[in-house]
Amino acid sequence: MDPEDIVNSVAAEIPSSSTHAWREWLVEHGPRLLLFARQQSRSPQDAEDIVQDALVKLVEKLESGDFVGGQEAWMPYLFTTIRRLSIDLGRRDDRRKRREDAVGGDGGGAVGELCDPWFESESSDDETRCLLEAGLKELPSKFAEVVVMKVWGEQTFAEIGEALEISPNTAASRYRYGLEALKKKLSSSRRKGDLSI
Repeated sequence: MDPEDIVNSVAAEIPSSSTHAWREWLVEHGPRLLLFARQQSRSPQDAEDIVQDALVKLVEKLESGDFVGGQEAWMPYLFTTIRRLSIDLGRRDDRRKRREDAVGGDGGGAVGELCDPWFESESSDDETRCLLEAGLKELPSKFAEVVVMKVWGEQTFAEIGEALEISPNTAASRYRYGLEALKKKLSSSRRKGDLSI
């Protein structure tokens, strides 16, 4: 499912009077949310489901009048909701896997581990993108989530801090550490000849 499919499925949940405005907002911000969800979840399919669930929760809060803040508060709310839904899904999957393993279930192999693209870039080839994604996956999650929210989510450190329940200074330092680790990873790949830039 691509971001447009997610936009269409969420648009079906929205009253027709505001569908056009929502569609425009989702087209602009949907890919950022999906990238963040992919970083937080275990599969692209889980990420799509999580983004859709988070958007539906936002719509429900807006319709009930429970949402505090205007449209500028939507992205921080969605990043926080995506993170929490991802954690909940991961825990449920872990419990299910333990139950299956306890009764002799294998659980199957990993699908799409070669390089399931998280994002598209016209200025980067597949090799560089895969190395960057692998570097993000190898980072401790506390650094990777801040890098994704800052670079692709275009969030401020204050917004990131609020979404992750950390201080803006902590968000900034995690961002610096994450970028430094990614830089070392890409430099190392270039020296080994894995990357041709």
